[in-house]
Amino acid sequence: MIKKRIAVAMSGGVDSTVAAVLLKEQGHDVIGVTMRLWDGGTSGATPNDVVAEAAKVARQLDIPFHSFDMTADFRERVVQPFCGSYLAGSTPNPCIICNRQLKFGRLLEEAERLGADALATGHYARVVHVDDMIQVRKGRDLKKDQSYFLFALTQNQLRRCLFPLGDISKDEVRAHAAALQLSVAEKSESQDICFIPDGDYVRFLESECSTTALRGELVHVDGQVLGHHSGAYRYTIGQRKGLGIGWSEPLYVISIDAAEQRVIVGEKKYLSRTELTVCHTNWSIPEPDVLEARCRLRYRHKEAPARVETLPGGRARIVFAEEEQGITPGQAAVFYLDDRVVGGGWIE
Repeated sequence: MIKKRIAVAMSGGVDSTVAAVLLKEQGHDVIGVTMRLWDGGTSGATPNDVVAEAAKVARQLDIPFHSFDMTADFRERVVQPFCGSYLAGSTPNPCIICNRQLKFGRLLEEAERLGADALATGHYARVVHVDDMIQVRKGRDLKKDQSYFLFALTQNQLRRCLFPLGDISKDEVRAHAAALQLSVAEKSESQDICFIPDGDYVRFLESECSTTALRGELVHVDGQVLGHHSGAYRYTIGQRKGLGIGWSEPLYVISIDAAEQRVIVGEKKYLSRTELTVCHTNWSIPEPDVLEARCRLRYRHKEAPARVETLPGGRARIVFAEEEQGITPGQAAVFYLDDRVVGGGWIE
């Protein structure tokens, strides 16, 4: 094996720590790098001090450590689009954007300035070379697989990244950390958006964005006004709880008309669709005219058989073999062939 200088994106958690350990055990020259992304903003949200935690782990591993202040870029490229999407009636996925723009964008650039040949992360995913292109594959631990979050990476980015945990399970990762008596061996995982650690995105939006004068109507799909709301950004497609409407059957949010500040609700049957369109597609195969694939609509969604038809302007139409529920604008639709990510786009 050719020994390389590899930067590891460290968070202070067990996954990135073990990724660094594995590379160091293989004889590579490992350096730790991390990003300071969020200063709390006006929302008062105070995320964990990732830089301090990552630096502590780097000292334990006896590897050089570098941190980079990217708070301005993060606000411009991730937080502001996040707020804008919600106010436009979509439900964004900021982690995918951050991966492309910052982790495998700005941080990769900084790693290369430090002389690194590649950037490694603790993602549970793998990469494979197919013909002249690089594709992301699912991690062997399917319960932890994070290939969905990596669909938007470019070929240039994929050529310079490593996923050391792709072939092992989460249990094996924790066991490895425990065997080395690392302090992170039993550290709990973060389940929330990093800049909204308490999970209260409504409070965050009201603190960070202009959400005044956004009251509107709650309207049944048949056109009947059933009530009023204090902001369409408070709702997501498929939501059932918190509607405050008495009805003969359970009602769900079916769609959001942000321009008119209307939240359209209806019975569960109205959530089902067989077709959607995506924009800003990214492919790791030569762009096809038509592709028979399996499509994942959310991180925890089970891929469903679908026909993908490419359209002009980086768009595509996805037609499912059977009805799917909870198709949510702003989320990513990712296309798989077996366990390989071959493309994806953002649901319109």
